[in-house]
Amino acid sequence: MLYREYDAETLKKLQALELEILKDFNDLCDKYDIDYFGCGGTAIGAVRHGGFIPWDDDIDVGLLRKDYDKFMKVAEKEYPGKYKLLCAETNPNFPAMSARFYRVGTVFKEETFKDLDFECGVFLDLYCFDNIADDEKAMKRQARSAWFWGKMMVLSSVKNPTIYYHGWKAAVIRFVLKLGYHTLRFLKASPEKFYKKAEKSAMLYKNKKTKRVAFFFDPTPYTSVMNVADILPTKRMNYDGIHIRVPNRIEAYLETRYGDYMTLPPEDKRHNHPPNELYLGEETK
Repeated sequence: MLYREYDAETLKKLQALELEILKDFNDLCDKYDIDYFGCGGTAIGAVRHGGFIPWDDDIDVGLLRKDYDKFMKVAEKEYPGKYKLLCAETNPNFPAMSARFYRVGTVFKEETFKDLDFECGVFLDLYCFDNIADDEKAMKRQARSAWFWGKMMVLSSVKNPTIYYHGWKAAVIRFVLKLGYHTLRFLKASPEKFYKKAEKSAMLYKNKKTKRVAFFFDPTPYTSVMNVADILPTKRMNYDGIHIRVPNRIEAYLETRYGDYMTLPPEDKRHNHPPNELYLGEETK
């Protein structure tokens, strides 16, 4: 079934299914002593709404590298046949530096990825936060390198990547991206090699204790930089009936990233991510 925007009933069912996935994820992390924290729109939702932002359609979870690696080892073993993991490490056709924990028997395929050869159902987004340099100049060198190689991975696979510009800027950027895509395809550039380079840059300080961590692969490279002291120790907060883990100083994190996060955005700025193809499996109660 093709979607360009959600009707209210479909969005409600999608959110209900994502909450089921979140509960299973939370239970698994508790069982194996894996720490995590709601981030992005999920953190806003926890503080401002006690759950989903009403129009939101995804759940964002951050993990520090050691917890991320631990989760990736146990997730599919714990729920055989019910959940799978999707990431570039295990499927080079998936052009993203994040990972997905998705429900088997469902389908969620974005417009951007519709022509790519990978399977994905309704999912949680998992973001790995790596140690970053304490020195600002060194951090920015690390960020630029990681971000560049991550975007090259996307560009080598995705003909029309999502951009956050409008008007003439969007037209120019789309032309440049299309030219880059066809050039990389002609050169038979390997997305897997770009992934390895991006990962190497992101993990540059893996074995050093640093004051900050980051996920460098947002549309802009410094969006998800966090103080470790703002994250740990994580605390519990209600999220539509599930007591999820969130950053210890969640308000400081949200203010740094979003500014006035408690004020609802105007209706024309309330975006979500309707997929090209959506199947929710059996009826969600």
